[in-house]
Amino acid sequence: QIDKYLYAMRLSDETLIDIMARFRREMKNGLSRDFNPTAAVKMLPTFVRSIPDGSEKGDFIALDLGGSYFRILRVKVSHEKKQTVQMESEIYNTPEDIMHGSGTRLFDHVAECLGDFMEKQQIKDKKLPVGFTFSFPCRQSKLDEGILITWTKRFKASGVEGADVVRLLNRAIKKRGDYDADIMAVVNDTVGTMMTCGFDDQRCEVGLIIGTGTNACYMEEMRHIDLVEGDEGRMCINTEWGAFGDDGSLEDIRTEFDREIDRGSLNPGKQLFEKMVSGLYMGELVRLILVKMAKEGLLFEGRITPELLTKGKFETKHVSAIEKSKEGLNKAKEILTRLGVEPSHEDCIAVQHVCTIVSFRSANLVASTLGAILNQLRDNKGVGRLRTTVGVDGSLYKMHPQYARRLHKTTRRLVPDSEVRFLLSESGSGKGAAMVTAVAYRLSEQHRLIDETLAEFKLTHEQLLQVKKRMRAEMEAGLKKKTHETAKVKMLPTFVRSTPDGTENGDFLALDLGGTNFRVLLVKIRSGKRRTVEMHNKIYAIPIEVMQGTGEELFDHIVTCISDFLDYMGIKGARLPLGFTFSFPCKQTSLDAGILLNWTKGFKATDCEGEDVVYLLREGIKRREEFDLDVVAVVNDTVGTMMTCAYEDPNCEIGLIVGTGSNACYMEEMRNIEMVDGEQGRMCVNTEWGAFGDNGCLDDIRTIYDKAVDDYSLNAGKQRYEKMISGMYLGEIVRNILIDFTKRGFLFRGQISETLKTRHIFETKFLSQIERDSWRALLGSPEIILVSGKEFLIRGGQGFLKGNERIKKDFSAEMPGASLEDVSVQPVAALRSANAAGPPSPTAVVSFRSFSKIMHQTVKDLAPNCDVTFLLSEDGSGKGAALITAVGCRLRDAEQ
Repeated sequence: QIDKYLYAMRLSDETLIDIMARFRREMKNGLSRDFNPTAAVKMLPTFVRSIPDGSEKGDFIALDLGGSYFRILRVKVSHEKKQTVQMESEIYNTPEDIMHGSGTRLFDHVAECLGDFMEKQQIKDKKLPVGFTFSFPCRQSKLDEGILITWTKRFKASGVEGADVVRLLNRAIKKRGDYDADIMAVVNDTVGTMMTCGFDDQRCEVGLIIGTGTNACYMEEMRHIDLVEGDEGRMCINTEWGAFGDDGSLEDIRTEFDREIDRGSLNPGKQLFEKMVSGLYMGELVRLILVKMAKEGLLFEGRITPELLTKGKFETKHVSAIEKSKEGLNKAKEILTRLGVEPSHEDCIAVQHVCTIVSFRSANLVASTLGAILNQLRDNKGVGRLRTTVGVDGSLYKMHPQYARRLHKTTRRLVPDSEVRFLLSESGSGKGAAMVTAVAYRLSEQHRLIDETLAEFKLTHEQLLQVKKRMRAEMEAGLKKKTHETAKVKMLPTFVRSTPDGTENGDFLALDLGGTNFRVLLVKIRSGKRRTVEMHNKIYAIPIEVMQGTGEELFDHIVTCISDFLDYMGIKGARLPLGFTFSFPCKQTSLDAGILLNWTKGFKATDCEGEDVVYLLREGIKRREEFDLDVVAVVNDTVGTMMTCAYEDPNCEIGLIVGTGSNACYMEEMRNIEMVDGEQGRMCVNTEWGAFGDNGCLDDIRTIYDKAVDDYSLNAGKQRYEKMISGMYLGEIVRNILIDFTKRGFLFRGQISETLKTRHIFETKFLSQIERDSWRALLGSPEIILVSGKEFLIRGGQGFLKGNERIKKDFSAEMPGASLEDVSVQPVAALRSANAAGPPSPTAVVSFRSFSKIMHQTVKDLAPNCDVTFLLSEDGSGKGAALITAVGCRLRDAEQ
């Protein structure tokens, strides 16, 4: 009979799954910038971005205001052998007249209680970090701010809604003047619960309260939170699910009793879901049902007493007592007798059944909304099966004998693909507020130390001007005969005396050697009204054993590749003019002779340094005895880049490369080049600026990380400037920073993975991906820094990685700007991005969207009197080698 009477309160799984889908839609609306203003479920960002990682320590105060009792705790987190938490707390009463009085009175009361607590603890002279658990809906724009949206749970203090509760509390503390406090965080009790449980179980990413009120929070992906800038990492969202249904979305399951409860409440039309499930209303719901059943003669032989008609006389604790399995019926008789209704045994059974239906409905509804959150977490992670922990607190969950079991069972039935552990918060949400504060304190301390360490990478305008001045001095030393031998920036004459003039014509071969890829090109240049350049090329790999074998093996490999290309193009019989882009420091004695000074970029082939690379190439061709070529020019890739761009823009007189390596060349007046006879005209000078600083002139701006990278490189002590800025080394610098910060406990819980210890595992392309795609790019290559497959180790470092990578990149972009200005920048500078190891892939300038922007701006700042245009070399330095060869042939023909 009762089942039939309360049929509307018995919800089928089908209905619960439908409610789950409705709540998921409400969550989406609350997270959306467009729909949030009208959304019932507000999905409030809390600015809590991390759960405890076990390294927190310190002395903290926690305030917990959310009901008729106000709790203050002192939480000491210490590290000896393991992390321990000591807590001392005091409970203070919050009288009804203060709850319903003015906001000033309420916060004066809180400040007075805090003063009393600090007096008892003898810590009035200390300014301890404070965490404030404020269990009401607040809008936050930062961790230490909470704008009260609306009071709930019988609170009605005036002048607080729309105000920042942290400011109100600070004002009350200041007014007293007998102590000081640093309120670092204001958190909801659900967040406090999640953090308390997160301290014991790091899988905990949901906080759930089922007590006087009800609410939940969970860790949401930043990319889904429209209301907060940025899409890296996660943030805890306070759902404020008590308001679910305030827009009418639950009308079909609300009963006449729910509507009566709402009409008689302090906030009619609001918190409708909370009124269906929470402890503040459950006893009253049962009382209203009992009154109606008695009026209809279904209970107590129709007897209705004044006590039964009195609001609040049947409490939720009575529901819990009546549902106890053994003594429940006796408790029912006792409670009903106190209400004067003289119950029969059948009445007691019936009342117990009513209590069961009402409390079971509550557990089922909470399981539905919790199920929606679990599905969101599972989808966010992209996993088939979710493993997670839900931290739970609240008197109804704790005290009701059947509630927890029913909630667990229904949740697991509604979301079978989630493995959920429910963890009871033993120490309440107050400890959680202290843990949020401890995490905030740890993070602010870590950020201070990180900023301090990374400050060395942030070069000031004055420092950059110093770099510019030093580069100018090094350039002059390299150009002068007297100091050339000892100069580190070699300023090598290239014997390229002219840029293209548009009359170049013919078919040319070009070779491009400068990394692990070797390119052979056929370049067809046609002059006339419609100038055209047609290119065909093939890329060949150079195995590491060839790069570091003998010179003969290297040049035999190069000739084999050329032979294959000539066959491929069907031009083996023709003796074509050839330009050789050789991207290593060479001392040239003519356009077609280049003495290799030293290998860079991982090359170590023997018997090459000190030799003419054109001679080595010609010897290789002779050994092959298959074809002959006219080697007209050997050029550096920077010179090739300048020539490529000069073909498009005759004003181009600088070539710049920031890729695997870094270098620049420019057109210098012959009168300044003492190493070559003649005063007339100009000649392109290859600066070989990678060696800038090899004499120690940059030691004041080299960091410990730069030194570590240099010490373990193939050519320690050489190419120091290149190692500070180029693509081959940026990732390695970041890897060294990650290791150092992990050792210092800032990242990955202090655990360094074996993979992270591997040199060059953190490639420069990862920096590009992090900058472009945010920290999720790391998950594309989780093996880099994953320790024991624990996802949080990546998550823990995300904020740092983005910030650190940007500082390093800014530094790397500013430095070429400082050096480039000293190449006496004039109208057009050519800029290209060299190919990195492996298949051609963009590095430095192209990959970092803001790298080129920073560099351009720095050049502008440091060379305000120069009007510079940067032109990207689309076709690489191979086309440039062909153009130099074409210019060389034109000049050679003119001489004949």
